[in-house]
Amino acid sequence: MSLFEHKLSELKSMLHKKEISVTDLVDESYKRIHEVDGKVQAFLALDEERARSYAKELDEAIGTRDEFGLLFGMPIGVKDNIVTKDLRTTCASKILENFDPIYDATVVQKLRRAEAVTIGKMNMDEFAMGSSNENSAYKVTKNPWNLNTVPGGSSGGSAAAVAAGEVPFTLGSDTGGSIRQPASFCGVVGLKPTYGRVSRFGLVAFASSLDQIGPITRNVEDNAYLLQSISGVDTMDATSANVDVPDFLSSLTGDVKGLKIAVPKEYLGEGVDEEVRQSVMEALKVLEGLGATWEEVSLPHSKYALAAYYLLSSSEASSNLSRFDGIRYGHRSDNAENLVDLYKQTREEGFGDEVKRRIMLGTFALSSGYYDAYYKKAQKVRTLIKKDFEDVFEKYDVIIGPTTPTPAFKVGEKTADPLTMYVNDILTIPVNLAGVPGISVPCGLSKGLPLGLQIIGKHFDESTVYRVAHAFEQATEHHKARPEL
Repeated sequence: MSLFEHKLSELKSMLHKKEISVTDLVDESYKRIHEVDGKVQAFLALDEERARSYAKELDEAIGTRDEFGLLFGMPIGVKDNIVTKDLRTTCASKILENFDPIYDATVVQKLRRAEAVTIGKMNMDEFAMGSSNENSAYKVTKNPWNLNTVPGGSSGGSAAAVAAGEVPFTLGSDTGGSIRQPASFCGVVGLKPTYGRVSRFGLVAFASSLDQIGPITRNVEDNAYLLQSISGVDTMDATSANVDVPDFLSSLTGDVKGLKIAVPKEYLGEGVDEEVRQSVMEALKVLEGLGATWEEVSLPHSKYALAAYYLLSSSEASSNLSRFDGIRYGHRSDNAENLVDLYKQTREEGFGDEVKRRIMLGTFALSSGYYDAYYKKAQKVRTLIKKDFEDVFEKYDVIIGPTTPTPAFKVGEKTADPLTMYVNDILTIPVNLAGVPGISVPCGLSKGLPLGLQIIGKHFDESTVYRVAHAFEQATEHHKARPEL
């Protein structure tokens, strides 16, 4: 049995009893990576020398001090758009292929304070733009449940590594579903926190008003440990919220008696597979059996979410990615004869097709004469979507539906049609536009591929989201299923 089949709390207990060492955990991680990552392709860079050295340091600390970090000795993978000092950070893009940051992102500093061990950097869709992990400039990550299918995106490497048992936990980022959708496809637990709960300092920006870093784990309890470690206000990020960080672990009671659940009819309508719909209905029966009640509701403006999201996120991307110009860092074209050529050719050589597509769309939406018709209108729709959620949360504690309309699709199946690819995020995007927290937990299998249940909460109420997710997890066996690699 792999050590990573144990929960974080069990591993910590084993460490303090000296039944295992931090070195054992790090060895287990690299051994598994060397065994299976040739097939899964989840990692872009490994930090083996430093990880082993730090593991020895932590092993020496056991027995010599009384206090330990919340993630003491735990191996973790970090998505490659989160900067790590002296460890290459490429955003899976050629334009950053030689970029070695000189500082750590705030979440990485917090992982270090919690005494986690960074194993390496995870593959992703280039600049977090994609739903399948096929937009990486370096490799296509595969779904450990079926290597012919995608792991989801853009945090596909982060989700696939946890599902494959290469690391017990990873960090991802979620702009329109990029943690929850791959968590659903790979049969793991992924949370997008409330916007502002976790610092974005050191996260390479795609769409600044939507991006949020969050944890991907094998079970809900571990997810709460990881969020506890990375949450909190940060003076380096003006969008991080100065709100108290509750003890998320204390909400894992298994008790959902009297809890009121809203089920949006729009989330179970056209385009949602029958097996996906059925798995949600069965999950609701489980929660009913635990004492919760549910009713169908409407989120009427969610049908406009996809269009609003792609206009807003592409507009912000067009602005954010203008900094990659070949002047200060990253790739620089060798063929330019003047400054304008340098900008053009560096970006032409460095960016992939999907990134270029979104920059073009965003630049168009922000341009004179079109700003009011597209960008401004999309912002108004975003406000309406946020209001829909607020109205429902006046009467209900959580909203529940599927994470994705279908299980994972085949590699190459949707790359020729960007619009079909974009529809994969139709159930996750409204959560980002509203800024509320959402989690995906495993809720069944369809043709041998995992399905995810999405639980959405009020602003800064991750505790209730965790409470419902944990109660469902404890009452079912779905989270125990493992892919056969």
